Amino acid sequence: MGRSSAVRKDTSEAVPSVSVSESGDATAVDGGDALSGYRGSGRQAPAGGGAVRVERSGDAVASGAHAVAISGHVSQVLLTAPPSSRPLEWPIRLGSVPVLASAFQDRSAVRDRIDRAGEGHATVVLAQVLSGGGGVGKTQLAAAYAHQALVDGVDLVVWVDASDVEQVIARYAHAAHAVEAASDRLLGKGAESDAGLFLQWLATTRRSWLIVLDDLTDPEAMQAWWPPSSAFGSGRVVATTRRHDAVLSGGGRAVVNIDTYSAKEAEAYLHGRLSSAHADHLLDAQVAVLAEALGFLPLALSHAAAFMVNEDVPCAEYLRRFNDSAARLDDLLPREADTEGYGRQVAAALLLSLDVAQASEPVGLAVPVMRLAALLDPAGHPRSLWASDAVTRYLSTQRTTSPGGIPTAIGPAQAQAALRLLHRYGLLTDHAQAGSRAVRLHALTARAVRECTPDAAVSEVVKTAAGALTELCDTVHWGEYETTASLLTNIDSLDGCAGDLLWQVDGHYVLRWAGHNMALDAAVPYWRQLVGTSERQLGRAHPLTLVARRDLALACFRSHRDKEAFAVLQEDFPYQDNRLVLERPGPAAASPEAVSAIALLEDTVTVRQRLLGSADPATLAGQSKLALLYWSQGDKAKAVVLLERSLAGYRATFGPRHPYTISVDNRLRSWRDQRRRRWWRRTRGPSAPAGLAEPGDDVTRQDRASR
Repeated sequence: MGRSSAVRKDTSEAVPSVSVSESGDATAVDGGDALSGYRGSGRQAPAGGGAVRVERSGDAVASGAHAVAISGHVSQVLLTAPPSSRPLEWPIRLGSVPVLASAFQDRSAVRDRIDRAGEGHATVVLAQVLSGGGGVGKTQLAAAYAHQALVDGVDLVVWVDASDVEQVIARYAHAAHAVEAASDRLLGKGAESDAGLFLQWLATTRRSWLIVLDDLTDPEAMQAWWPPSSAFGSGRVVATTRRHDAVLSGGGRAVVNIDTYSAKEAEAYLHGRLSSAHADHLLDAQVAVLAEALGFLPLALSHAAAFMVNEDVPCAEYLRRFNDSAARLDDLLPREADTEGYGRQVAAALLLSLDVAQASEPVGLAVPVMRLAALLDPAGHPRSLWASDAVTRYLSTQRTTSPGGIPTAIGPAQAQAALRLLHRYGLLTDHAQAGSRAVRLHALTARAVRECTPDAAVSEVVKTAAGALTELCDTVHWGEYETTASLLTNIDSLDGCAGDLLWQVDGHYVLRWAGHNMALDAAVPYWRQLVGTSERQLGRAHPLTLVARRDLALACFRSHRDKEAFAVLQEDFPYQDNRLVLERPGPAAASPEAVSAIALLEDTVTVRQRLLGSADPATLAGQSKLALLYWSQGDKAKAVVLLERSLAGYRATFGPRHPYTISVDNRLRSWRDQRRRRWWRRTRGPSAPAGLAEPGDDVTRQDRASR
């Protein structure tokens, strides 16, 4: 039996007591269920309560199963430890470490950040958590560390699929057997028991090890299964996750945010990937533009490169197909183009967590929030947008979580909670320190969301986005350049995604606001395009079209294109005057509503004159509107007198050549001419010349004469 240990008899206890201890290089062995939690720890289990004390010395093993009670005392039978079936061969690799992608980018800047996260932790393990959205290359970075560990001779490398805690436990249990974390008598009692033995082995072994927890989806459930601190500083943990929960940064763990490739890395990847496939001829001058269009996303770049190789499509042609609004991501980035082993289509990968987020608190808001954010600028928009009335109304109507399907009211706090929920699940980013770019959604994720949005829901989403941006535009003060720039790009993104639908939901206000706040060199082309769209959508004589054309003329004046400005204004004179004739009511008697409107406007003009002065633009604008109201109610003389006074003010404030002055002057001429012709018809009666122009025709003739 080899070296033996004396039989220990404890006569002081009424109940036999047996414990576990180690001697030399021996390993503690569980003497029964009473030792649960003490396996391999070298600690003594509490005496009493029938606990079994087992001692091991040399090659002998004492087992609680062989303890014999003699006259109320305990006798121990020492057994020889069974010989190992085979000696361990180090290093050991467990799990399927992914192969590094073709043209893998080392991403030295990112790896430096990851490595720096481990500085100052020489005696304990530091779990570095690589956190980022779908397709940014977290798994590839972790795989690079695993491959490097094997090259460096790390004794144990374990790759764990952490998407489910049960899989983690099963992998740990397998690893416990592989490294012989305890004797055969302790192993095999259950997966959790074996996994616990493996964690204890990690904490106490002097051998070097690396544990990779890939795709961690439930940080709370993983709390009990994080690898422990290494007593000898010989271990390391690398985890990947889409989540951004606070629990990930506790317990000695350091979170490293992983973003997409840089522009340089993305372009280098395309060059390397196509060159490795002997498809250099597909590279052209559009390679950098294509990388940017794909949002520098590693997953999308890999699928796109494979598609280009398979179809023999150069960068420029692929870019044209990608920008086609009718093309879908699943066609441009198909599953069969997945040569790097990602295992799923790009659109599905980007929205992997959306269903889970939709069912999380606040329930039912994740999808409508994503639909709204998908219309905005991927570079970011202000958080304040989610506190707007338009957004809270939209979310309230979209959330139907009660059994009866009755919409529940949503406030700004719940909208913000929904943003944080999506941030935690890695579907968008919400960082208050980013200011007017606080909330960001990757361009490809946004496109995937838009493709999944039912056609019947699009109109309401566009209307909400336009309304929310309108509310923000009304609150921006002069000098808030960053906020103005952010709103301009978000309006442009909404216009590009919604197209003509934006005009159908009265979203043209934000388009005009953008024209008023953009740089001078871009204003004239912008207004020309906006005028063309307005004429196509609303008609040439529509008031909003005429307003847009006036803004075009003003932009031309500011850009020193006076001839173009006068040409635009001259083309609009007949349309403006004809509108006035068409709006003229027949009876002179005014309705009570019209009388109250006149009284209100008269009071407004009086207050403006007293507070701002007669020459202020706001006062002049009020006078012009009041004159129009007088004219429309039949008080022609009063209208002409007031418009004459307004014209004098415009000349003094803006000058005789300003488009406002010219417009008022032309309207005044038209009114005077109409009054003269009506006086002529009254005085001549039936004998008036047959060739005299009828009402409405005189406007065109007078316009030709003025030319």
